[in-house]
Amino acid sequence: MPYFRELLVNWRAVLGATIGLASGFSAANYVTSIMAPRMIAEFGWSRAEFASVGSLSLLTIAFLPLAGRLADVVGVRKTALLGVTAMPVAFLALSAQNGSLRVYIALFLAQAIICITATATVLSRAVVQYIRNARGLGLAIAASGPALTGALLAPLLNNFVEAHGWRKGYVVAAVFAAVFGAVALLILPPERKAATAAPRAGRARDDYPVIFRTPAFWVLGTALLLCNLPQVIALTQLNLILMENGATPLQVSTMISAFATGTLVGRFLCGLALDRFPAHLVSAISMALPSIGLFLLASNVDTPLALSSAVLLIGLAFGAEGDLVGYLVVRTFGVRIYSSVLGLMTAIISTSSSLGALLVGATLASTNTYVLFLRICGVSVFVGSLLFLLLRKPATEDRAAVASEAG
Repeated sequence: MPYFRELLVNWRAVLGATIGLASGFSAANYVTSIMAPRMIAEFGWSRAEFASVGSLSLLTIAFLPLAGRLADVVGVRKTALLGVTAMPVAFLALSAQNGSLRVYIALFLAQAIICITATATVLSRAVVQYIRNARGLGLAIAASGPALTGALLAPLLNNFVEAHGWRKGYVVAAVFAAVFGAVALLILPPERKAATAAPRAGRARDDYPVIFRTPAFWVLGTALLLCNLPQVIALTQLNLILMENGATPLQVSTMISAFATGTLVGRFLCGLALDRFPAHLVSAISMALPSIGLFLLASNVDTPLALSSAVLLIGLAFGAEGDLVGYLVVRTFGVRIYSSVLGLMTAIISTSSSLGALLVGATLASTNTYVLFLRICGVSVFVGSLLFLLLRKPATEDRAAVASEAG
């Protein structure tokens, strides 16, 4: 089937996953960032107390593999229904909270645990089930859903909250999540019985030994663990690192835009490249880019061009990773246990990001500068990117799956 025609024919899988991700758990991050200052001001919480709540998301890592496993066993629609239902309920509950930090923590954890069923671990399975020749591009399109929410809807919500208050803002967020979540579920196609020889996962005691005996699982997991240590930079530290390097507030704003642009460009460039070139080479090159940027940030070269280039390189890889992880998982393990493996990989990425947060705290405490952290991460990312070169060809299970799909 011609490359772009495959996407057009299977538009429901791509569009449903894109809308589902745009209105799913990732949207909660944008909502929280808008509501946080207002709640802190009204309830008298300290910024330190509120920041500590975010660290509790570590408790949800154990539930990512469970969400993935559920998608493989019962299907994407039924699994995503949990998150689609819980998101608006959680937003409404948050709109009615009484100011107790313990209540907020309970709601935060409940939303995080249940709504991970409306993330890429689950919804991207619809894309890989229906798209084969254009999988890279299909995954890139779906992964762009949350970015669209942040770029188009977050500013509107922020203006609404400014005019009407954060409680009504949460109600608007609940309506958005409910309407678009329902639309996503309606658009998503049914489970594709012919996608693999066995359309659903088997018993856990049969599947997980196969996963853990596959060398590619450990290679990919180790690579992701090493490559995601600096993820904390993109999440919370980028502004501070740029300012330490002498960037002015105006320059920082421009460089943050370069990061966002790099994320979007990297996502689509990587998706297109994965569909045309050897996946292990595309992955190694894509994930090696941040090491150059990290070493630039750690150097004494603090010109605006050097800093912008470093941020752009980090952004390119940040975007590319959203495509290549899912692509490599389905390439190695096939569709049948795709989400089970992807859930494990996502948990590894989250663990690495948390370790990076601890590392930046420790290095800052001992040196009072980001240089040591940036150098350690630069080496870690470079070593991790080389591991992708070991993923030269699909495993036996995937070749069988591809043959089944072709048949």
